[in-house]
Amino acid sequence: MYRQVLDPVAHSLAWSSLIAALPLITLFVLLGILRMRAWLASIIALAVSVVIAVWAYSMPVGQALLAGSEGAVFGFFPILWIVINAIWIYTMTVETGHFDVLRRTFAQVSDDQRIQAIIIAFSFGALLEALAGFGTPVAITSVMLIAMGFKPIKAAVVALVANTAPVAFGAMAIPIITLGGVTHMSSDTLGAMVGHQTPILAVFVPLVLVFIVDGRRGLSQTWIAALTAGAAFGLAQWITSNHLSVPLTDIVASLFSVVVLVALLRVWQPGETLGGAEASTVIAGGAADEPTPEFAGRVARPDSWAEVVRAWAPYAIIIVVFVLAQINPIKGWLDEPTRTVNWPGLHITSASGTASALPQFKINWLNAAGSLLLISGVLSALALKVNVGRALRAYWATLVQLRWAIVTVMAVLGLAYVMNASGQTITLGTWMAGAGGFFAFLSPVLGWLGTAVTGSDTSSNSLFGALQVAAADKANLSPLLMAASNSSGGVLGKMVSPQNLAIAAAAVGMDGKEGDIFRRVILWSLVFLAGICVLALLQSVAVLSWMVP
Repeated sequence: MYRQVLDPVAHSLAWSSLIAALPLITLFVLLGILRMRAWLASIIALAVSVVIAVWAYSMPVGQALLAGSEGAVFGFFPILWIVINAIWIYTMTVETGHFDVLRRTFAQVSDDQRIQAIIIAFSFGALLEALAGFGTPVAITSVMLIAMGFKPIKAAVVALVANTAPVAFGAMAIPIITLGGVTHMSSDTLGAMVGHQTPILAVFVPLVLVFIVDGRRGLSQTWIAALTAGAAFGLAQWITSNHLSVPLTDIVASLFSVVVLVALLRVWQPGETLGGAEASTVIAGGAADEPTPEFAGRVARPDSWAEVVRAWAPYAIIIVVFVLAQINPIKGWLDEPTRTVNWPGLHITSASGTASALPQFKINWLNAAGSLLLISGVLSALALKVNVGRALRAYWATLVQLRWAIVTVMAVLGLAYVMNASGQTITLGTWMAGAGGFFAFLSPVLGWLGTAVTGSDTSSNSLFGALQVAAADKANLSPLLMAASNSSGGVLGKMVSPQNLAIAAAAVGMDGKEGDIFRRVILWSLVFLAGICVLALLQSVAVLSWMVP
Protein backbone atom coordinates (compact mmCIF):
# COMPACT_ATOMS: atom_id res chain seq x y z
CA MET A 1 0.00 0.00 0.00
CA TYR A 2 1.29 3.45 -0.95
CA ARG A 3 0.85 6.45 1.34
CA GLN A 4 1.02 9.87 -0.28
CA VAL A 5 3.67 12.39 0.80
CA LEU A 6 3.05 16.08 0.12
CA ASP A 7 6.60 17.41 0.51
CA PRO A 8 9.00 14.61 -0.53
CA VAL A 9 11.72 16.92 -1.90
CA ALA A 10 13.79 18.35 0.98
CA HIS A 11 10.58 18.41 3.04
CA SER A 12 9.71 21.62 1.21
CA LEU A 13 6.35 22.27 -0.45
CA ALA A 14 7.93 24.83 -2.78
CA TRP A 15 10.67 22.50 -4.07
CA SER A 16 8.26 19.57 -4.19
CA SER A 17 5.80 21.68 -6.21
CA LEU A 18 8.50 22.56 -8.69
CA ILE A 19 9.28 18.89 -9.24
CA ALA A 20 5.57 17.96 -9.29
CA ALA A 21 4.95 20.50 -12.05
CA LEU A 22 7.51 18.92 -14.40
CA PRO A 23 5.04 16.60 -16.19
CA LEU A 24 2.77 19.56 -16.97
CA ILE A 25 5.68 21.76 -18.03
CA THR A 26 6.90 18.93 -20.27
CA LEU A 27 3.47 18.55 -21.85
CA PHE A 28 2.94 22.24 -22.59
CA VAL A 29 6.50 22.79 -23.86
CA LEU A 30 6.25 19.82 -26.22
CA LEU A 31 2.89 21.02 -27.50
CA GLY A 32 3.30 24.78 -27.57
CA ILE A 33 7.00 25.27 -28.30
CA LEU A 34 8.28 22.13 -30.00
CA ARG A 35 4.97 21.56 -31.85
CA MET A 36 5.08 17.86 -31.17
CA ARG A 37 2.06 15.71 -32.00
CA ALA A 38 -0.34 15.60 -29.05
CA TRP A 39 -0.38 11.81 -28.73
CA LEU A 40 3.42 11.63 -28.57
CA ALA A 41 3.71 14.63 -26.23
CA SER A 42 1.11 13.07 -23.93
CA ILE A 43 2.91 9.73 -23.80
CA ILE A 44 6.22 11.44 -22.98
CA ALA A 45 4.58 13.57 -20.27
CA LEU A 46 2.96 10.41 -18.86
CA ALA A 47 6.38 8.78 -18.68
CA VAL A 48 7.76 11.85 -16.87
CA SER A 49 4.92 11.70 -14.35
CA VAL A 50 5.70 8.04 -13.64
CA VAL A 51 9.42 8.83 -13.18
CA ILE A 52 8.59 11.68 -10.77
CA ALA A 53 6.16 9.46 -8.86
CA VAL A 54 8.75 6.70 -8.46
CA TRP A 55 11.87 8.81 -8.02
CA ALA A 56 10.66 11.85 -6.02
CA TYR A 57 7.57 10.43 -4.30
CA SER A 58 8.90 6.90 -3.68
CA MET A 59 5.77 5.37 -5.18
CA PRO A 60 6.23 1.69 -6.09
CA VAL A 61 6.55 1.19 -9.83
CA GLY A 62 3.62 -1.24 -9.87
CA GLN A 63 1.32 1.21 -8.09
CA ALA A 64 2.30 4.02 -10.46
CA LEU A 65 1.63 1.88 -13.53
CA LEU A 66 -1.68 0.67 -12.12
CA ALA A 67 -2.76 4.28 -11.48
CA GLY A 68 -1.84 5.15 -15.05
CA SER A 69 -3.80 2.19 -16.39
CA GLU A 70 -6.90 3.22 -14.43
CA GLY A 71 -6.63 6.73 -15.83
CA ALA A 72 -6.25 5.42 -19.37
CA VAL A 73 -9.36 3.26 -19.03
CA PHE A 74 -11.25 6.19 -17.50
CA GLY A 75 -10.15 8.23 -20.49
CA PHE A 76 -11.90 5.75 -22.76
CA PHE A 77 -14.92 5.18 -20.55
CA PRO A 78 -16.72 7.45 -19.92
CA ILE A 79 -14.94 10.32 -21.71
CA LEU A 80 -14.08 8.93 -25.16
CA TRP A 81 -17.25 6.86 -25.07
CA ILE A 82 -19.13 10.17 -25.23
CA VAL A 83 -17.03 11.68 -28.01
CA ILE A 84 -17.03 8.56 -30.20
CA ASN A 85 -20.81 8.19 -30.14
CA ALA A 86 -21.38 11.92 -30.64
CA ILE A 87 -19.11 11.98 -33.70
CA TRP A 88 -20.77 8.80 -34.98
CA ILE A 89 -24.13 10.57 -35.01
CA TYR A 90 -22.54 13.49 -36.80
CA THR A 91 -20.88 11.17 -39.36
CA MET A 92 -24.23 9.59 -40.22
CA THR A 93 -25.75 13.03 -40.84
CA VAL A 94 -22.84 13.85 -43.16
CA GLU A 95 -23.05 10.62 -45.14
CA THR A 96 -26.80 10.93 -45.64
CA GLY A 97 -26.54 14.58 -46.71
CA HIS A 98 -28.63 15.85 -43.81
CA PHE A 99 -25.73 17.77 -42.36
CA ASP A 100 -25.78 19.97 -45.48
CA VAL A 101 -29.46 20.65 -44.85
CA LEU A 102 -28.63 21.61 -41.27
CA ARG A 103 -25.86 23.86 -42.54
CA ARG A 104 -28.25 25.65 -44.87
CA THR A 105 -30.77 26.23 -42.09
CA PHE A 106 -28.05 28.03 -40.14
CA ALA A 107 -27.10 29.96 -43.28
CA GLN A 108 -30.72 31.12 -43.64
CA VAL A 109 -30.50 32.79 -40.24
CA SER A 110 -27.39 34.69 -41.37
CA ASP A 111 -24.84 34.25 -44.14
CA ASP A 112 -22.29 36.24 -42.13
CA GLN A 113 -19.52 34.03 -40.73
CA ARG A 114 -19.19 36.19 -37.64
CA ILE A 115 -22.84 35.67 -36.75
CA GLN A 116 -22.56 31.99 -37.63
CA ALA A 117 -19.67 31.64 -35.19
CA ILE A 118 -21.91 32.95 -32.41
CA ILE A 119 -24.95 30.84 -33.31
CA ILE A 120 -23.09 27.58 -33.97
CA ALA A 121 -20.03 27.63 -31.70
CA PHE A 122 -21.47 29.60 -28.79
CA SER A 123 -25.22 28.99 -28.61
CA PHE A 124 -25.58 25.59 -30.30
CA GLY A 125 -22.30 24.47 -28.76
CA ALA A 126 -23.69 25.38 -25.33
CA LEU A 127 -26.70 23.15 -25.99
CA LEU A 128 -24.41 20.25 -26.87
CA GLU A 129 -22.35 20.97 -23.75
CA ALA A 130 -25.52 20.94 -21.67
CA LEU A 131 -26.52 17.54 -23.02
CA ALA A 132 -23.23 15.68 -23.35
CA GLY A 133 -20.14 17.74 -22.56
CA PHE A 134 -16.68 16.08 -22.52
CA GLY A 135 -15.51 17.40 -25.91
CA THR A 136 -18.74 16.78 -27.82
CA PRO A 137 -19.49 20.46 -28.64
CA VAL A 138 -15.93 21.10 -29.82
CA ALA A 139 -15.99 18.05 -32.06
CA ILE A 140 -19.34 18.81 -33.69
CA THR A 141 -19.34 22.61 -33.92
CA SER A 142 -15.81 22.81 -35.34
CA VAL A 143 -16.84 20.68 -38.31
CA MET A 144 -20.10 22.59 -38.69
CA LEU A 145 -18.05 25.77 -38.98
CA ILE A 146 -15.95 24.19 -41.72
CA ALA A 147 -19.18 23.45 -43.54
CA MET A 148 -19.96 27.17 -43.36
CA GLY A 149 -16.66 27.99 -45.08
CA PHE A 150 -14.30 28.44 -42.12
CA LYS A 151 -10.70 27.32 -42.48
CA PRO A 152 -10.00 24.24 -40.33
CA ILE A 153 -7.66 25.83 -37.78
CA LYS A 154 -9.92 28.86 -37.30
CA ALA A 155 -12.92 26.57 -36.89
CA ALA A 156 -11.08 24.62 -34.18
CA VAL A 157 -10.00 27.78 -32.36
CA VAL A 158 -13.49 29.30 -32.43
CA ALA A 159 -15.05 26.07 -31.16
CA LEU A 160 -12.53 25.78 -28.31
CA VAL A 161 -12.87 29.39 -27.16
CA ALA A 162 -16.66 29.19 -27.32
CA ASN A 163 -16.65 26.08 -25.13
CA THR A 164 -16.02 28.01 -21.90
CA ALA A 165 -18.96 29.74 -20.21
CA PRO A 166 -21.33 26.73 -20.52
CA VAL A 167 -18.84 24.15 -19.18
CA ALA A 168 -19.54 24.52 -15.44
CA PHE A 169 -23.17 23.51 -16.03
CA GLY A 170 -22.36 20.98 -18.77
CA ALA A 171 -23.68 17.43 -19.02
CA MET A 172 -26.75 18.35 -16.96
CA ALA A 173 -24.58 20.15 -14.35
CA ILE A 174 -22.43 17.11 -13.53
CA PRO A 175 -19.45 19.36 -12.56
CA ILE A 176 -21.60 21.21 -10.00
CA ILE A 177 -23.16 18.02 -8.66
CA THR A 178 -19.71 16.45 -8.31
CA LEU A 179 -18.43 19.56 -6.54
CA GLY A 180 -21.32 19.34 -4.10
CA GLY A 181 -20.45 15.74 -3.36
CA VAL A 182 -16.79 16.35 -2.52
CA THR A 183 -17.42 19.55 -0.54
CA HIS A 184 -20.62 18.39 1.20
CA MET A 185 -22.38 21.54 0.04
CA SER A 186 -25.72 21.90 -1.69
CA SER A 187 -25.34 21.69 -5.47
CA ASP A 188 -28.11 24.29 -5.75
CA THR A 189 -26.14 26.75 -3.62
CA LEU A 190 -22.93 26.03 -5.51
CA GLY A 191 -24.77 26.42 -8.81
CA ALA A 192 -26.10 29.78 -7.65
CA MET A 193 -22.57 30.97 -6.80
CA VAL A 194 -21.15 29.79 -10.12
CA GLY A 195 -24.16 31.56 -11.63
CA HIS A 196 -22.71 34.79 -10.23
CA GLN A 197 -19.42 34.24 -12.08
CA THR A 198 -19.70 32.47 -15.45
CA PRO A 199 -22.58 34.67 -16.76
CA ILE A 200 -20.16 37.61 -16.65
CA LEU A 201 -17.71 35.54 -18.71
CA ALA A 202 -20.50 34.68 -21.14
CA VAL A 203 -21.03 38.34 -22.00
CA PHE A 204 -17.51 38.64 -23.40
CA VAL A 205 -17.07 35.28 -25.15
CA PRO A 206 -19.10 36.13 -28.32
CA LEU A 207 -17.16 39.42 -28.63
CA VAL A 208 -13.91 37.45 -28.64
CA LEU A 209 -15.32 35.01 -31.19
CA VAL A 210 -16.11 37.72 -33.75
CA PHE A 211 -12.65 39.21 -33.12
CA ILE A 212 -11.04 35.83 -33.84
CA VAL A 213 -13.08 35.47 -37.02
CA ASP A 214 -12.61 38.98 -38.44
CA GLY A 215 -10.38 41.05 -36.17
CA ARG A 216 -11.21 44.65 -35.28
CA ARG A 217 -13.45 45.06 -38.30
CA GLY A 218 -15.59 42.15 -37.15
CA LEU A 219 -15.79 43.56 -33.65
CA SER A 220 -16.80 47.02 -34.85
CA GLN A 221 -19.43 45.70 -37.27
CA THR A 222 -21.03 42.91 -35.23
CA TRP A 223 -20.52 43.89 -31.59
CA ILE A 224 -24.26 44.50 -31.23
CA ALA A 225 -25.08 40.90 -32.14
CA ALA A 226 -22.21 39.51 -30.07
CA LEU A 227 -23.12 41.53 -26.99
CA THR A 228 -26.81 40.67 -27.38
CA ALA A 229 -26.14 36.92 -27.59
CA GLY A 230 -23.67 37.00 -24.70
CA ALA A 231 -25.88 39.12 -22.45
CA ALA A 232 -28.93 36.97 -23.22
CA PHE A 233 -27.01 33.79 -22.44
CA GLY A 234 -25.55 35.25 -19.24
CA LEU A 235 -28.91 36.57 -18.05
CA ALA A 236 -30.64 33.24 -18.66
CA GLN A 237 -27.75 31.36 -17.05
CA TRP A 238 -27.94 33.55 -13.94
CA ILE A 239 -31.75 33.34 -13.60
CA THR A 240 -31.93 29.60 -14.24
CA SER A 241 -29.04 28.63 -11.94
CA ASN A 242 -30.30 30.84 -9.10
CA HIS A 243 -34.05 30.50 -9.35
CA LEU A 244 -35.11 27.58 -11.57
CA SER A 245 -32.91 24.49 -12.05
CA VAL A 246 -29.15 24.02 -11.96
CA PRO A 247 -29.15 20.97 -14.33
CA LEU A 248 -31.22 22.83 -16.93
CA THR A 249 -29.14 26.02 -16.79
CA ASP A 250 -27.27 25.67 -20.08
CA ILE A 251 -30.26 24.30 -21.98
CA VAL A 252 -32.34 27.36 -21.10
CA ALA A 253 -29.43 29.77 -21.66
CA SER A 254 -28.46 28.36 -25.06
CA LEU A 255 -32.00 28.37 -26.43
CA PHE A 256 -32.72 31.84 -25.05
CA SER A 257 -29.57 33.29 -26.62
CA VAL A 258 -30.55 31.87 -30.03
CA VAL A 259 -34.10 33.23 -29.80
CA VAL A 260 -32.92 36.70 -28.79
CA LEU A 261 -30.22 36.80 -31.48
CA VAL A 262 -32.60 35.64 -34.23
CA ALA A 263 -35.09 38.31 -33.12
CA LEU A 264 -32.35 40.93 -33.33
CA LEU A 265 -31.34 39.83 -36.83
CA ARG A 266 -34.89 40.42 -38.05
CA VAL A 267 -34.53 44.14 -37.38
CA TRP A 268 -30.76 44.62 -37.66
CA GLN A 269 -27.99 43.34 -39.92
CA PRO A 270 -24.27 44.23 -40.01
CA GLY A 271 -23.29 46.82 -42.61
CA GLU A 272 -21.07 44.32 -44.42
CA THR A 273 -21.24 40.54 -44.68
CA LEU A 274 -18.29 38.24 -44.18
CA GLY A 275 -19.10 35.20 -46.32
CA GLY A 276 -17.50 31.77 -46.54
CA ALA A 277 -17.32 29.11 -49.18
CA GLU A 278 -20.91 28.74 -50.31
CA ALA A 279 -20.46 25.29 -51.74
CA SER A 280 -18.12 23.58 -49.31
CA THR A 281 -19.01 20.03 -48.48
CA VAL A 282 -17.82 18.10 -45.48
CA ILE A 283 -16.36 14.68 -44.99
CA ALA A 284 -15.43 13.07 -41.71
CA GLY A 285 -12.33 14.88 -40.59
CA GLY A 286 -12.36 17.98 -42.83
CA ALA A 287 -13.63 19.82 -45.86
CA ALA A 288 -13.50 18.48 -49.38
CA ASP A 289 -11.94 20.68 -52.06
CA GLU A 290 -14.76 20.26 -54.57
CA PRO A 291 -18.48 19.71 -54.00
CA THR A 292 -19.79 16.36 -55.21
CA PRO A 293 -22.48 16.23 -57.94
CA GLU A 294 -24.88 14.87 -55.32
CA PHE A 295 -24.16 17.87 -53.12
CA ALA A 296 -24.54 20.30 -56.03
CA GLY A 297 -27.92 18.76 -56.74
CA ARG A 298 -29.04 19.27 -53.18
CA VAL A 299 -27.91 22.90 -53.25
CA ALA A 300 -29.78 23.53 -56.49
CA ARG A 301 -33.19 22.81 -54.98
CA PRO A 302 -34.67 24.20 -51.76
CA ASP A 303 -34.90 21.90 -48.76
CA SER A 304 -38.37 20.67 -47.93
CA TRP A 305 -39.75 20.89 -44.41
CA ALA A 306 -39.48 17.12 -44.16
CA GLU A 307 -35.76 17.27 -44.94
CA VAL A 308 -35.20 20.06 -42.43
CA VAL A 309 -37.06 18.14 -39.73
CA ARG A 310 -35.06 14.99 -40.48
CA ALA A 311 -31.79 16.97 -40.39
CA TRP A 312 -32.64 18.29 -36.93
CA ALA A 313 -34.01 14.94 -35.76
CA PRO A 314 -30.74 13.56 -34.30
CA TYR A 315 -30.31 16.60 -32.06
CA ALA A 316 -33.97 16.55 -31.04
CA ILE A 317 -33.58 12.84 -30.24
CA ILE A 318 -30.50 13.60 -28.11
CA ILE A 319 -32.44 16.22 -26.14
CA VAL A 320 -35.41 13.90 -25.59
CA VAL A 321 -33.23 10.93 -24.56
CA PHE A 322 -31.21 12.98 -22.09
CA VAL A 323 -34.29 14.67 -20.61
CA LEU A 324 -36.07 11.32 -20.21
CA ALA A 325 -32.96 9.93 -18.51
CA GLN A 326 -33.38 12.56 -15.77
CA ILE A 327 -36.91 11.40 -14.86
CA ASN A 328 -36.66 9.57 -11.54
CA PRO A 329 -38.25 6.20 -12.48
CA ILE A 330 -36.23 5.98 -15.70
CA LYS A 331 -33.11 7.25 -13.97
CA GLY A 332 -33.49 4.58 -11.29
CA TRP A 333 -33.83 1.86 -13.92
CA LEU A 334 -30.72 3.11 -15.75
CA ASP A 335 -28.81 3.20 -12.46
CA GLU A 336 -29.51 -0.44 -11.59
CA PRO A 337 -26.56 -1.99 -13.49
CA THR A 338 -24.13 0.62 -12.12
CA ARG A 339 -21.30 -0.89 -10.12
CA THR A 340 -18.31 0.61 -8.31
CA VAL A 341 -15.24 -1.62 -8.17
CA ASN A 342 -11.77 -1.19 -6.73
CA TRP A 343 -9.06 -1.08 -9.38
CA PRO A 344 -7.25 -4.42 -9.04
CA GLY A 345 -3.97 -4.16 -7.15
CA LEU A 346 -4.12 -0.39 -6.58
CA HIS A 347 -3.96 0.56 -2.89
CA ILE A 348 -3.45 4.18 -1.86
CA THR A 349 -3.90 6.19 1.32
CA SER A 350 -3.77 9.95 1.60
CA ALA A 351 -1.08 11.84 3.51
CA SER A 352 -3.42 11.89 6.51
CA GLY A 353 -3.71 8.10 6.45
CA THR A 354 -7.29 7.81 5.15
CA ALA A 355 -8.08 5.48 2.26
CA SER A 356 -8.06 7.23 -1.12
CA ALA A 357 -11.17 7.04 -3.29
CA LEU A 358 -9.06 7.15 -6.46
CA PRO A 359 -8.90 3.34 -6.93
CA GLN A 360 -12.71 3.21 -6.98
CA PHE A 361 -13.85 2.84 -10.60
CA LYS A 362 -17.49 3.47 -11.44
CA ILE A 363 -19.00 1.38 -14.22
CA ASN A 364 -22.30 2.91 -15.25
CA TRP A 365 -23.13 1.13 -18.47
CA LEU A 366 -26.60 2.49 -19.10
CA ASN A 367 -26.76 5.97 -17.61
CA ALA A 368 -23.35 7.12 -18.88
CA ALA A 369 -23.66 10.06 -21.27
CA GLY A 370 -21.90 8.02 -23.96
CA SER A 371 -24.42 5.19 -23.62
CA LEU A 372 -27.29 7.64 -23.91
CA LEU A 373 -25.63 9.02 -27.04
CA LEU A 374 -25.31 5.47 -28.39
CA ILE A 375 -29.05 4.99 -27.87
CA SER A 376 -29.63 8.36 -29.53
CA GLY A 377 -27.42 7.23 -32.41
CA VAL A 378 -29.46 4.07 -32.98
CA LEU A 379 -32.68 6.10 -32.98
CA SER A 380 -31.05 8.69 -35.26
CA ALA A 381 -30.07 5.95 -37.71
CA LEU A 382 -33.72 4.92 -37.87
CA ALA A 383 -34.84 8.53 -38.34
CA LEU A 384 -32.26 9.10 -41.09
CA LYS A 385 -33.07 5.72 -42.70
CA VAL A 386 -29.52 4.43 -42.30
CA ASN A 387 -29.32 0.63 -42.50
CA VAL A 388 -27.26 -1.47 -40.09
CA GLY A 389 -24.33 -1.99 -42.46
CA ARG A 390 -24.02 1.69 -43.25
CA ALA A 391 -24.29 2.64 -39.59
CA LEU A 392 -21.51 0.19 -38.65
CA ARG A 393 -19.28 1.51 -41.43
CA ALA A 394 -19.87 5.04 -40.14
CA TYR A 395 -18.92 3.87 -36.64
CA TRP A 396 -15.69 2.34 -37.93
CA ALA A 397 -14.91 5.54 -39.87
CA THR A 398 -15.40 7.48 -36.63
CA LEU A 399 -12.95 5.25 -34.77
CA VAL A 400 -10.37 5.64 -37.54
CA GLN A 401 -10.82 9.41 -37.56
CA LEU A 402 -10.36 9.64 -33.78
CA ARG A 403 -7.56 7.08 -33.45
CA TRP A 404 -4.86 9.57 -32.43
CA ALA A 405 -7.25 11.53 -30.26
CA ILE A 406 -8.05 8.26 -28.47
CA VAL A 407 -4.36 7.67 -27.74
CA THR A 408 -3.95 11.28 -26.57
CA VAL A 409 -6.93 11.28 -24.21
CA MET A 410 -6.00 7.93 -22.66
CA ALA A 411 -2.39 9.09 -22.14
CA VAL A 412 -3.43 12.43 -20.63
CA LEU A 413 -5.86 10.79 -18.22
CA GLY A 414 -3.18 8.26 -17.34
CA LEU A 415 -0.88 11.20 -16.53
CA ALA A 416 -3.60 12.84 -14.43
CA TYR A 417 -4.19 9.67 -12.42
CA VAL A 418 -0.48 9.12 -11.79
CA MET A 419 -0.13 12.71 -10.58
CA ASN A 420 -3.21 12.36 -8.39
CA ALA A 421 -2.28 8.97 -6.95
CA SER A 422 1.33 9.84 -6.16
CA GLY A 423 0.40 13.17 -4.56
CA GLN A 424 1.93 15.47 -7.20
CA THR A 425 -1.34 17.31 -7.82
CA ILE A 426 -2.15 17.74 -4.13
CA THR A 427 1.38 19.05 -3.55
CA LEU A 428 0.74 21.81 -6.11
CA GLY A 429 -2.66 22.60 -4.64
CA THR A 430 -1.47 22.64 -1.04
CA TRP A 431 1.42 24.94 -1.93
CA MET A 432 -0.95 27.40 -3.62
CA ALA A 433 -3.36 27.20 -0.68
CA GLY A 434 -0.70 28.67 1.58
CA ALA A 435 -1.15 32.11 0.01
CA GLY A 436 -3.54 33.33 2.73
CA GLY A 437 -6.16 35.89 1.65
CA PHE A 438 -4.56 36.12 -1.79
CA PHE A 439 -5.72 32.56 -2.34
CA ALA A 440 -9.02 34.08 -3.46
CA PHE A 441 -7.14 35.26 -6.55
CA LEU A 442 -5.36 31.93 -7.02
CA SER A 443 -8.41 29.74 -6.45
CA PRO A 444 -9.58 29.82 -10.11
CA VAL A 445 -6.00 29.04 -11.20
CA LEU A 446 -6.20 25.79 -9.30
CA GLY A 447 -9.42 24.89 -11.14
CA TRP A 448 -7.82 25.90 -14.44
CA LEU A 449 -4.87 23.65 -13.72
CA GLY A 450 -7.11 20.70 -12.89
CA THR A 451 -9.10 21.01 -16.11
CA ALA A 452 -6.02 21.67 -18.23
CA VAL A 453 -4.59 18.36 -17.04
CA THR A 454 -7.72 16.20 -17.02
CA GLY A 455 -9.76 17.93 -19.74
CA SER A 456 -12.78 17.91 -17.45
CA ASP A 457 -14.25 20.50 -15.09
CA THR A 458 -15.90 17.58 -13.33
CA SER A 459 -12.53 15.95 -12.67
CA SER A 460 -11.03 19.27 -11.58
CA ASN A 461 -13.84 19.77 -9.07
CA SER A 462 -13.43 16.23 -7.81
CA LEU A 463 -9.70 16.74 -7.48
CA PHE A 464 -9.55 20.16 -5.85
CA GLY A 465 -13.01 20.83 -4.41
CA ALA A 466 -12.25 19.65 -0.88
CA LEU A 467 -8.84 21.34 -0.96
CA GLN A 468 -10.50 24.64 -1.88
CA VAL A 469 -12.78 24.39 1.15
CA ALA A 470 -9.89 23.53 3.47
CA ALA A 471 -7.81 26.43 2.12
CA ALA A 472 -10.77 28.80 2.50
CA ASP A 473 -11.19 27.84 6.17
CA LYS A 474 -7.47 28.34 6.76
CA ALA A 475 -7.44 31.77 5.07
CA ASN A 476 -10.76 32.93 6.55
CA LEU A 477 -12.40 33.04 3.12
CA SER A 478 -15.85 31.89 2.01
CA PRO A 479 -15.72 28.11 1.34
CA LEU A 480 -18.68 28.51 -1.04
CA LEU A 481 -16.87 31.18 -3.05
CA MET A 482 -13.62 29.21 -3.27
CA ALA A 483 -15.33 25.98 -4.28
CA ALA A 484 -17.35 27.76 -6.97
CA SER A 485 -14.25 29.59 -8.20
CA ASN A 486 -12.59 26.23 -8.77
CA SER A 487 -15.34 25.32 -11.21
CA SER A 488 -15.47 28.76 -12.86
CA GLY A 489 -11.71 28.84 -13.33
CA GLY A 490 -11.78 25.26 -14.53
CA VAL A 491 -13.95 26.08 -17.54
CA LEU A 492 -11.09 28.15 -18.95
CA GLY A 493 -8.61 25.29 -18.79
CA LYS A 494 -10.69 23.25 -21.19
CA MET A 495 -9.53 25.03 -24.33
CA VAL A 496 -5.86 24.24 -23.59
CA SER A 497 -6.43 20.68 -22.41
CA PRO A 498 -4.48 18.25 -24.63
CA GLN A 499 -7.48 15.94 -24.89
CA ASN A 500 -9.72 18.75 -26.16
CA LEU A 501 -6.98 19.94 -28.51
CA ALA A 502 -6.70 16.40 -29.86
CA ILE A 503 -10.47 16.12 -30.34
CA ALA A 504 -10.61 19.47 -32.15
CA ALA A 505 -7.63 18.63 -34.37
CA ALA A 506 -9.07 15.23 -35.28
CA ALA A 507 -12.50 16.68 -36.03
CA VAL A 508 -11.16 19.23 -38.52
CA GLY A 509 -8.60 16.90 -40.10
CA MET A 510 -5.50 18.51 -38.58
CA ASP A 511 -3.93 15.66 -36.63
CA GLY A 512 -0.47 16.68 -35.51
CA LYS A 513 -1.32 20.40 -35.49
CA GLU A 514 -2.46 20.49 -31.86
CA GLY A 515 0.50 22.72 -30.98
CA ASP A 516 -0.57 25.31 -33.55
CA ILE A 517 -4.09 25.34 -32.14
CA PHE A 518 -2.70 25.53 -28.60
CA ARG A 519 -0.71 28.68 -29.37
CA ARG A 520 -3.83 30.35 -30.77
CA VAL A 521 -6.01 29.66 -27.73
CA ILE A 522 -3.59 29.91 -24.79
CA LEU A 523 -3.70 33.72 -24.70
CA TRP A 524 -7.50 33.81 -24.58
CA SER A 525 -7.49 31.16 -21.88
CA LEU A 526 -5.12 33.21 -19.72
CA VAL A 527 -6.91 36.52 -20.36
CA PHE A 528 -10.27 35.06 -19.34
CA LEU A 529 -8.63 33.32 -16.37
CA ALA A 530 -7.19 36.62 -15.17
CA GLY A 531 -10.68 38.12 -15.35
CA ILE A 532 -12.19 35.32 -13.26
CA CYS A 533 -9.32 35.61 -10.75
CA VAL A 534 -9.95 39.34 -10.30
CA LEU A 535 -13.69 38.69 -9.99
CA ALA A 536 -13.16 36.02 -7.31
CA LEU A 537 -10.80 38.34 -5.40
CA LEU A 538 -13.32 41.20 -5.47
CA GLN A 539 -16.10 38.83 -4.39
CA SER A 540 -13.97 37.83 -1.40
CA VAL A 541 -13.80 41.42 -0.12
CA ALA A 542 -16.36 44.14 0.51
CA VAL A 543 -16.36 45.36 -3.10
CA LEU A 544 -18.44 42.46 -4.48
CA SER A 545 -19.12 40.33 -1.39
CA TRP A 546 -22.84 40.97 -1.92
CA MET A 547 -22.63 38.55 -4.87
CA VAL A 548 -21.91 35.59 -2.57
CA PRO A 549 -25.21 33.86 -1.61
